[in-house]
Amino acid sequence: MAPTTFTDLRDLGGQAIGIRCDQGRIVAIGPDVTAPDAIPGEGRLVLPAFVEPHVHLDKTLWGEPWQPGRRAARLRDYIENERRVLSACTTPPELRAGRLLEQMLRFGTTAVRSHIDVAPDIGLTHVEAMLRLREAWSDRVDLQFVAFPQQGLLSRPGTADLMRKAIALGVETVGGLDPAGIDGDPEGQLRFVFDLATQTGAGVDIHLHDKGDLGAWQVERIADHTQATGLTGKVMISHAYCLGQIPAARLERIGRRLADLGISLMTSAPADVAVPPVEELTTMGVTVCCGSDGIRDAWSPLGNGDMLERAFLTAFRFDWNTDEDFRRALGCATTQAARAIGLADYGLYPGSRADFVMIDAMNGGDALCRRPAARRVVRRGVVVAG
Repeated sequence: MAPTTFTDLRDLGGQAIGIRCDQGRIVAIGPDVTAPDAIPGEGRLVLPAFVEPHVHLDKTLWGEPWQPGRRAARLRDYIENERRVLSACTTPPELRAGRLLEQMLRFGTTAVRSHIDVAPDIGLTHVEAMLRLREAWSDRVDLQFVAFPQQGLLSRPGTADLMRKAIALGVETVGGLDPAGIDGDPEGQLRFVFDLATQTGAGVDIHLHDKGDLGAWQVERIADHTQATGLTGKVMISHAYCLGQIPAARLERIGRRLADLGISLMTSAPADVAVPPVEELTTMGVTVCCGSDGIRDAWSPLGNGDMLERAFLTAFRFDWNTDEDFRRALGCATTQAARAIGLADYGLYPGSRADFVMIDAMNGGDALCRRPAARRVVRRGVVVAG
C-alpha cells in the first residue's frame, strides 16, 4: 500500500494541517505535511473517525418495511414485543446489520461495539450471524461484541451456558442486564458475569436501567466486583439512569470510585428519564461516552447511525452551547468512546490508526450543530466513503 497524504484540513483548534498515512497508520501530521500527489481536503474539519460504543446490530430492522414502535409499561413488555417482531422477520440478522453498517460508515464510524442477544429460544444464532458479519466487514469497520442476556441470565435456564459458549466463540465482552430488576438476584448475576470475565480474559458491559437507590447500590456492587477481580479498565455500565437521580454527595463518592477503577459509562442521552450528569462525571475523571442503543428496531423506529447526531443529542439533552461544551459532546463520540471500549492507537497523532473523517464545517461546534451529511471517510489511510 503506497503512502497517502491529505492536505488543506483543519483541526479542532482551527490550524491548517496535512496528514500522511502509510501502512494503515498516521506517520506525520501538522502544518508542514504536504506531497505533490496529496488529496485536497478543501478546508474541511478533520476528526478521528467516530466510535459507536453501544448498539444492537443483530436487532435492527434497517431496510425492512416500516415498523412503528409500541408503548409498554414495563421493560419486560418491550422485550416480549421484540421477541414477537424478530421471530416474524425472515431477513437474516447479518443482512439487516450490514445495511446499517453501510450507513454508519458513510457517516464516519469505523469502530463499533454491538451487543448480541443470547437466549434459549434463539441459542447462538445471533452470535454466529454477527461473527460472519465481522469477517465480512473486517476491512472496513472494527467490530467488538458483547454477549447480552436480555431475557434474563439466571432467570432463564440455559442462558448461562450459552453465555459461556458465546465467549468461547470469540465474543470479547460479558454482558449483563439489571441484576436486581430482571434476574432478581443481583449478587448471583454479578458473580457469574465477573467470574466468566476473569476466567476468559473478557471485559464486562452491564445494562443498568434500575433507578434511584437500587440502581446506585448496583453501581457500587459493580465497582466492588471490578476491584475484587482486578478488571480495572475493562468494565462499562450502560445507561445508569440512577446516577442522575441521587444526591450530589453520593454521586461524588461513586464518581470518584468509577474513575479510580476505570469503569466507563455509556449514555444514549434519552429525553424521558434522568441520565448520568456527563459534565460533572467527566470532571471527576470518569470516561463517559454516548451511544445509539437501538437503531430502527422493535423498540423504536428512531435512530440513523450517525454518531455526530448522537453527540448533538447529548449536547441538546444538557443544554450545552459553548465551544467547550461542543468539544465535550464530540469527545463522547470519539476519544471517550474509544477509551471506553479499549480501542488502541486511536486519535490524530503519529503512530495512531489512520481512521478519520473530514467534514465540511468551520469548527467542532459548526459540525455538531449543522451535521453536514457529505463527509469523506478514511479507514487505514484509504478513502472508503465520500
